[in-house]
Amino acid sequence: MRENSLLEMRGIYKTFPGVKALQNVDFTLCEGEIHALMGENGAGKSTLIKVLTGVHVKDGGEIFVKGHANAVSINSPKQAQALGISTVYQEISLCPNLSVAENIFLGRSENRIISWRKMNKRADELLKELGINVKATRQLASCSIAVQQMVAIARAVDMDCSVLILDEPTSSLDESEVAKLFVLMRKLKARGVGIIFVTHFLDQVYEVCDKITVLRDGKLVGEFEIENLPRLQLVSKMLGKELDDMADIKNDAPAYTSKDEVPVYEGRGLCSDEGISPFDFNIRRGEINGFTGLLGSGRSECVRTIFGADKVTGGTVKMNGKEVKITKPIHAMKQGIAYLPEDRKRDGIVGDLSVRDNIILALQVKTGFFKPFSKAKATEFANKYIELLDIKTASVNTPIKSLSGGNQQKVILARWLLTDPKYLILDEPTRGIDVGTKVDIQKLMLKLASEGMSVTFISSETDEMLRTCSRLLVMRDRKLVGELTGDQLTQNTIMATIAGGEKNAE
Repeated sequence: MRENSLLEMRGIYKTFPGVKALQNVDFTLCEGEIHALMGENGAGKSTLIKVLTGVHVKDGGEIFVKGHANAVSINSPKQAQALGISTVYQEISLCPNLSVAENIFLGRSENRIISWRKMNKRADELLKELGINVKATRQLASCSIAVQQMVAIARAVDMDCSVLILDEPTSSLDESEVAKLFVLMRKLKARGVGIIFVTHFLDQVYEVCDKITVLRDGKLVGEFEIENLPRLQLVSKMLGKELDDMADIKNDAPAYTSKDEVPVYEGRGLCSDEGISPFDFNIRRGEINGFTGLLGSGRSECVRTIFGADKVTGGTVKMNGKEVKITKPIHAMKQGIAYLPEDRKRDGIVGDLSVRDNIILALQVKTGFFKPFSKAKATEFANKYIELLDIKTASVNTPIKSLSGGNQQKVILARWLLTDPKYLILDEPTRGIDVGTKVDIQKLMLKLASEGMSVTFISSETDEMLRTCSRLLVMRDRKLVGELTGDQLTQNTIMATIAGGEKNAE
């Protein structure tokens, strides 16, 4: 190990059935260092953290920890903790019904008799030392999420951790809470603790980190000093697009814009309880536009706000120039809006129901369950879209869970097309499906737009967006930071906007 290294992972491999999650990945963390672990969805970040913390057992490679002459084996979280490796997850794993002090020392008392006075005093001293402004006797449930995060960190620190992993700790925090967390992180850094910071927020990485390690598709892209990696280059490394090799992609599809000056949908100052900054948005008849940005940028939260899928906390909406109320999905559906969600397994399919029942579900909700369709009518609807979308299924009675991912996606698309929407929102409709089905969905979007339907499209694959969209709204750190049209619709411009503008494109 290098002299100041706390941790070295060398040549780490991890395979799951059909997936090479990690391939020959190296990672080094030094004393008093805040080290960002970056990469898009599926890059291998979570798997690497789970290997390090003993949740997954590695298939190959070595892990070295300071104070141990030889490579160590980490086969459980308890072993990781004994080696001084602690993790604070996005979802806080503490007991909200207990006090702050009880959470800090939970499970660590060696005696059956607990001195509450001593425990509370020791907790207060620790909290004061770390600059956490909360009383040890306070019930954790009454504390903000930020304070709960800090209590979890205090617990890890008091357990003599030398390596602290913070997994998306700021995703639920506002700016002032993030600032307090960063103060604590810097205090721990000054004490020699090494911090692995997993986040999707670029601004936060450049504010608090010393180094960045980038993973992509389970492989190591590289380790970089923060000052030697401009934001634009970081984005390009995460997305897998080398700047020198990136050519503008010509959008062969016509720009399906309407001459009608009144937008089909227009929102002003829209916001929800998911922490996105208020944004304005509109779409015209026959237009395909899209939200783009890195994972976690807020693109999905924006369309969920438009559809009322998240709790809407502000803003006004007009449909065809008339003000309407859309705070719930049923309101959106009544206005002719359809939404294909990002996670088809969690929010889309009902696995045990048949293909037919999945297809008619949204229309049945829209018309009301007190007016059920006859089986013959439901079968007629299903057969129409099975043929139209070329859904591969044995029959309309086949449980949807037995279909391939691509065919499941087509069934959900059929569900929403059956409602005859004026405005269709598609969030990652091509994720995890074969190339042929991707092309089918892209062609269908263009066809629907040519017939006057408005479509908002989100995809992690920028090439797809460029092939189909005439306007892109760029998100960064849950804020709308740019709108691109015409000649601006290039990989370079999108990446520069995501990275933070021209000043960061050097």
